[in-house]
Amino acid sequence: MTLSLDYAALSDVGRVRRNNEDSAYAGPHLLLLADGMGGAAAGEVASAAAVQVIRRLDTSGITGPDMMEALAGAVHRANERLSELVEEDPEREGMGSTVTALLFDGEHLGMAHLGDSRAYRLRDGLLYQLSHDHTFVQSLVDEGRISKEEAFTHPHRNLILRVLDGRPDSDPDLEMLDVQVGDRLLLCSDGLPDYVSDEVIVASMADGTPDSVVVELITHALEAGSNDNITCVVADVVETPPASGDQPQLVGAAAELAQGGTGRGEPTIAVRGHGGGDGHGGGAGLDPEELRYAPQAPKRFLWLRRLAVLVVVLALIGGGGWFAYSWTQKQYYVGTDGDYVAIFKGVDQEFPGLTLSNVYERQTLQVDKLPTYSREQVEGSIQADDLAGARTIVNELQRTADECAAKATTKPPTKPTTPPVTTPPVTTPPKTPVSKPPATVPASPSSTPADGSPDDCDGVR
Repeated sequence: MTLSLDYAALSDVGRVRRNNEDSAYAGPHLLLLADGMGGAAAGEVASAAAVQVIRRLDTSGITGPDMMEALAGAVHRANERLSELVEEDPEREGMGSTVTALLFDGEHLGMAHLGDSRAYRLRDGLLYQLSHDHTFVQSLVDEGRISKEEAFTHPHRNLILRVLDGRPDSDPDLEMLDVQVGDRLLLCSDGLPDYVSDEVIVASMADGTPDSVVVELITHALEAGSNDNITCVVADVVETPPASGDQPQLVGAAAELAQGGTGRGEPTIAVRGHGGGDGHGGGAGLDPEELRYAPQAPKRFLWLRRLAVLVVVLALIGGGGWFAYSWTQKQYYVGTDGDYVAIFKGVDQEFPGLTLSNVYERQTLQVDKLPTYSREQVEGSIQADDLAGARTIVNELQRTADECAAKATTKPPTKPTTPPVTTPPVTTPPKTPVSKPPATVPASPSSTPADGSPDDCDGVR
């Protein structure tokens, strides 16, 4: 049985941001969302470029296991496109984008995911997160260090570990998923789940059409005080021809840039095929995104621009080193100074003839009082945002050491027996020989906690 998707997409710049860095696409065979990041208006360029490349997968010719290879190839091509954009304009250095894509062949879904945007499936009233966040906070949840409830309000919940940024190590998660009639799919940027609970999302997705659901979800995020862009793509798996038709939808930065503007712009635009046209000029049937990213004619006086760049680079070399060194001296990290934990000012790097860090505060906490995991972290150095952050890290390490010390004191002490006394030989044997029990060697206290939990005071010396 071949199924269809009934879909809707909507994006809102939010109440705080001046521009929308989210981009999304919805079509008969592809649901796609990208959340851009980076200064100098590069976030919207990154997400729009990613969508522009990956949306070419919206075709019926990709089925079964071939979807995994197609998704991986499209994400890599999008990554190469971001690298090209940075080369064209160095001010875009540091820009990137999340990518969450669902490719549909009528029977299965292929998913590619990179970053902290999310993919959900609502089935039989139960909401299931299909994607896995590539964030620092999620890594803490995976290791059992914090709960999902604590992650919802963690101050560093937006710190992303993996993202599409033009570098060669931007490999996505790939997975094949089953679908059935009645499934409702949701792709969303972090502006929704960071502020709206799963219970509210489930209630909003339980009823209504995809069009009404995207409006309701974004409304909930705005009412919850979301300070980010908010983008949602909702699709129902149906047996009948979709009520939304088969016209693709493009929203967010990709739509706004295609229309030649930024900001709120039009929330949704339809994407025309290459064969279409309305008769108003030779380029009317072309996709505006194709025109935007098409190769441009060579610019005049390119050699002069390159010479000017070279002169500027040479002029900055002398002062660049000093500014770099000054920057390192504003950094802080937690490491070891002999047997003790210490806060260092600078960066944990070594260069011949140059010292980039020094002890700023030596703590009373001994490294050996920490469990194995924490001790290895400190010995490898823990980077902090600032001095206050470094002190917070030390306080957390001290708390861990105190808890381990408290556990150690609650154990019943082992009383060592007195070793036997050896008397010198005498010529006359004693009248009454005395036999003493053999000495027992006191057992050293175990460093493994009674509950055997991993990383729970193990290795404390």
